[in-house]
Amino acid sequence: MAVFKGSAVAIATPFKKDKSIDFDAFKRLINFHLENETDAIVVCGTTGEGSTVSLEERVSLVSFAVAEVNGKIPIIAGAGSNNTAHAIELSRVLERAGANALLHVTPYYNKTSQRGLVNHFEMVAKSTNLPIILYSVPSRTGGLTIMPKTVYELAKIDNIVGVKEASSNIEQIAEIAALCRDNDNFDIYAGNDNEVVPIMSLGAKGVISTVANIVPKQMHDIVIKYLDGDFKESLKIQLDIHYLVKAVFSDVNPIPIKKALELMGLCDGVLREPLYEIDETNLEVLKTQLKFHKLI
Repeated sequence: MAVFKGSAVAIATPFKKDKSIDFDAFKRLINFHLENETDAIVVCGTTGEGSTVSLEERVSLVSFAVAEVNGKIPIIAGAGSNNTAHAIELSRVLERAGANALLHVTPYYNKTSQRGLVNHFEMVAKSTNLPIILYSVPSRTGGLTIMPKTVYELAKIDNIVGVKEASSNIEQIAEIAALCRDNDNFDIYAGNDNEVVPIMSLGAKGVISTVANIVPKQMHDIVIKYLDGDFKESLKIQLDIHYLVKAVFSDVNPIPIKKALELMGLCDGVLREPLYEIDETNLEVLKTQLKFHKLI
């Protein structure tokens, strides 16, 4: 059974001016998603600046989200690490914190081979009872991607139940879909907001989305309308938000999306270093799109 079908927001982590977590704003964001049909929430992913939160903060964010959502939608916790032992520790701790599933990115910087990926994810999977979604994002991991045959091998593990595919390699995604098509326990999720419909056409069950932070209903509708067979309307929404998506990725994620949330009055746009404030040119592009979509 799929962890979720539809749109999972990779939710931003709001910070106060002193860089501490703003839990009042986090509650506001969570309820914004509950009110706008978001289908799952990923806490401490890339957009949530998971790489700059402490273990204690990560546990607090996941526990808070679990309590606030109260079973309405799944909470998926970012638990990836380039240190297998740390990825195992995170998996166990976040399972105790109440997460419904885990998102595990491939090791980065030190990286590994395809055989190493199998070993890494096997060890992680054995450490937890939670379902695991693999995360393949070569643009952030020094080019390391989970190749289709590796995905196929990992999909045989009972609690490895999906992959967030952000390679932008449609042929590779098609091969994953072909290899895994008879595995009813394994799902593909789009990892890039501008590719949802194409990846849905290969059998994906949804998207793990950054732009859903500001247009949650639209991202939900792209997926659900496609799954319901309304391909024309799904494509229309995808194309309607195309330039908004480009604006949200005009600078390093999550710099623009946090500025957008600030402009919408949902939270401060405070970032933790090394992230830095948005470039003025990109800010003007972002504002133009937010105004066009009546978000500000």
